[in-house]
Amino acid sequence: MSELLRGLPPHIAADCRILVLGSMPGDASLSMQQYYAHPRNRFWPLLAQICGFDPGLAYRQRLAALQAAGFGLWDVIGQCRRAGSLDAAIVRGSEIVNPIGERLPALPRLRAIALNGGKAAQAFSRHLQPQLAPPTLANIDVLALPSTSPANAAFSLERLSQSWRVLADY
Repeated sequence: MSELLRGLPPHIAADCRILVLGSMPGDASLSMQQYYAHPRNRFWPLLAQICGFDPGLAYRQRLAALQAAGFGLWDVIGQCRRAGSLDAAIVRGSEIVNPIGERLPALPRLRAIALNGGKAAQAFSRHLQPQLAPPTLANIDVLALPSTSPANAAFSLERLSQSWRVLADY
């Protein structure tokens, strides 16, 4: 059986307006302790377009630029068993979700939760939505967006940009 993987800590400021939730960081991200660290993941170039920063900035500077633009980062799944990096390899039933519901009341400016990919959307719907009281999400849009992962080769950066541009409204 594969080892229990632990995700990354949240990067969420109190004035966060858009919370981007992935499923679970891949091997490159876990080994580097950086969100979206795989060199072919389109997350940083995409968010750099939306937020107007240089995607070549150092990691901490990219995080600061995201936070300055009102974005927060975390993952739906905080721990799981998985062989490799693919979401499809997550062992069903091994997922332990992050305490996102506990964080939401401390984010009064939050207007959108952006789910990065189908697995994030599925895990959010299956694990988190049922435990969130209806008023918790009353003024928060939950948006399922196409994955920025290199495994989502069907979406070019331009096509991803068209889908993710909706976040500029928040």
